[in-house]
Amino acid sequence: MKKMILLAAMLGLAATLSVKAADAKDNWDTLCAKCHGAEGKGDTKMGQKLGAKDFTDAKVQADMKDDAATKAIKEGLKSAEDKTLMKPFDSLTADEVKALVAYVRGLKK
Repeated sequence: MKKMILLAAMLGLAATLSVKAADAKDNWDTLCAKCHGAEGKGDTKMGQKLGAKDFTDAKVQADMKDDAATKAIKEGLKSAEDKTLMKPFDSLTADEVKALVAYVRGLKK
């Protein structure tokens, strides 16, 4: 009986994690892809205009810190001239932001 309960709990956790991954992809597609591109290369017209980074690049990933990515998602990004480069996505929950950062990490080739 304990094994069945443990198995059910593990399956529930796996389902929750896959839902979070799906939510992160949906958030990426809805909020991020128009600038960063579907694959995270930053190769869209808007991404090139704003200088979006190529998240598939291992060096870009190595230079990126999770806390800085979290802050950028929550607070947005501005240039040195105070031009908005990325608007804040402050409507996302902490879990959604964390899942989105993990999604970005998964874009590395």
